[in-house]
Amino acid sequence: MKKTFGVRTHRPLLVCLGAFALAGSVGLLLAQTYPHAFPREGTVKLFDNERVTIWEVNWKIGAVPPVHRHLYDMAGVYLRFGQVSVTGPDAPVATNPRPQQPFDVPRPYYQPKGITHRETAFGKPGDPERLAIMVDLKDYTPPPFEPKPGMNPAFPREGAKDVLDNARVVEWDYTWPAKKPLPLHVHERDSVEVFVEGGTLVTRMADGREETKTVAFKDARFVPRGQVDIEEAVNGSPRAIIIEIK
Repeated sequence: MKKTFGVRTHRPLLVCLGAFALAGSVGLLLAQTYPHAFPREGTVKLFDNERVTIWEVNWKIGAVPPVHRHLYDMAGVYLRFGQVSVTGPDAPVATNPRPQQPFDVPRPYYQPKGITHRETAFGKPGDPERLAIMVDLKDYTPPPFEPKPGMNPAFPREGAKDVLDNARVVEWDYTWPAKKPLPLHVHERDSVEVFVEGGTLVTRMADGREETKTVAFKDARFVPRGQVDIEEAVNGSPRAIIIEIK
């Protein structure tokens, strides 16, 4: 019998390697990366630090935004209703989307990270376009904080309505009464104030500093935890949705 010399082929090993290669290809497809939701057309960065990034978001009729993935938990406030079609990452842009029922504003909002979709505004020229202030909640854990015993917390407070509460944030709807200083209090949590109605606020810090700020519709500001102050509306009665980060 003639013997054949050469390299022995291990067929089970080749089959195994082929299966791993196929699985790896599928894994790469499943792990496809998408850009973060912001920035994109119609957005403006208002503030950024290690805790949050605050965005003004306008959904522009006629714009075709990319499919994106929200890399952070997000809290915010819708300030104006406009029609928006939301589709999944593999779905085409809707050519004849179904109109939604308008919602009242301001509308508090929260969304967990990991959502992947496309948001496309639609309507006729001159139709209202959706507007919101959205806050990316970064993956940052601040050091422990203990307020001084007996110090009043910033929230809850008289006149503040709890409009959204979950494991990540609590949102309050509050209107500062005109020319009525609030009692001295401590902000136990980092927070973002999203203004719905304007006016002028004076903030008197416990360390003697004083800040006067005139705010308008869709303005937003960050208030750090640990700040001790007295607040007074000296012109008008500003109204805001305050997002406290837990």
